[in-house]
Amino acid sequence: MRKLRSFNYINDESFAHHWALSRAESRGYGPQRIEQELKAKGIVQPMIQDVLAATFGAGDENKRAKALLDKKFRGVNLRDPKTLRRAGAFLQRRGYSSQVIVDLMRRRAEED
Repeated sequence: MRKLRSFNYINDESFAHHWALSRAESRGYGPQRIEQELKAKGIVQPMIQDVLAATFGAGDENKRAKALLDKKFRGVNLRDPKTLRRAGAFLQRRGYSSQVIVDLMRRRAEED
């Protein structure tokens, strides 16, 4: 174990940063989903909060959610209540906060 630690192969903080960044960029996961996954992997809460703050800076959660919504629902009119619910549920499953979802849905519906 000492040898692995000396090579920096066992480093929870490094692992958590890489995991969060990878999940946010490649899969579009939000902070709640990433937090849940890191907890399941045994990462302690204070470290999770630091990792999420680094991964989702000020306003970054809104930008990522908007980009994901634009990609998934490009050209779809979100004024239809059924489509609006589907888009909101999609973002919720990806781990975005309800406040971000509501704000984004409101702005997107007004744009359409």
